[in-house]
Amino acid sequence: GVMCLDFPPPCPALIAAGCYDGTVMVFDIRLKANNKPIYQSTVRTDKHTDPVWQVKWSPDDTAKNLSFYSISSDGRVTNWNLMKNKLEAEEVIKLKLVVDQDKELVDNKKESFMYGLAGGMCFDFNETPGMDHLFLVGTEEGQIHLCSKAYSGQYLETYKDHYLAVYAVRWNTFHPKVFLSCSADWSIKLWNMDMKRPITTFDLNNQIGDIAWAPYSSTVFSAVTSEGKLYVYDLNQNKHTYMCCQSTGKKANGLHVSFNPVDPVILVGDEKGGVISFKLSNSLFRGPVQPGPDDTGLTVTDMEIRKMDKYLNCQDKEIY
Repeated sequence: GVMCLDFPPPCPALIAAGCYDGTVMVFDIRLKANNKPIYQSTVRTDKHTDPVWQVKWSPDDTAKNLSFYSISSDGRVTNWNLMKNKLEAEEVIKLKLVVDQDKELVDNKKESFMYGLAGGMCFDFNETPGMDHLFLVGTEEGQIHLCSKAYSGQYLETYKDHYLAVYAVRWNTFHPKVFLSCSADWSIKLWNMDMKRPITTFDLNNQIGDIAWAPYSSTVFSAVTSEGKLYVYDLNQNKHTYMCCQSTGKKANGLHVSFNPVDPVILVGDEKGGVISFKLSNSLFRGPVQPGPDDTGLTVTDMEIRKMDKYLNCQDKEIY
């Protein structure tokens, strides 16, 4: 069973895939006569022992070899380097379970039994220059961990507001400190990296399979649910509820959602093997804010960050 896949931007002929048995593979689609993987992890190369839920190619252009990351229910995040003759595994982090201190004091006699590894479900790397060592990890236990490639033995921060499995975490396309998470607990949460509790929570009354930020706006994102519905939000137009709710037409769990990077199109993938495309209306597809005459020296990214900051400031006032 193939659980996930990803294309590397510099070499779109390659596909990395993660499987239910814990194997990761790399295929070259140019080899039409041979559809076997050109790389494959094995027990000898330290393959995962549980399903691989996500793979993602490394965005590091300076590395000598191509490499990709994988996360599995076995509690490991691994970096796989494509060497000349084999896949070489490098452990990025082991997801240690975080136990509440009160519980720790009560159960300190069972300490050796209490500590294990958390089941990894998803991750996302921050691609902002200067912050590209940071990445987020979502777990089966409902916790989100902020990690660094430089500190493999510890978490920088743990966010504990979900109480069921976290299915996706996504850094904002423009704002370097803002991210979204979605969970089986029916909620989407918007976070600021510097705060331990979420800025906003959206309840969709169903398990949420996936979320995605729009590539053209810092305040637009979409979500799909197990009910087979697609939701689109624009926090700049409506802070509290969605702008659009569209049925996919199939009574199947929505598992993945993705924006086209150029055109006003969203794709939704479901558990029955279907991929449905939707075109966004003009009210939802509003391009990025352009700098005006008074915004000398500001870029489109600066304008989009300012738009998200305006929303965050309004939410802070409502919270406090």
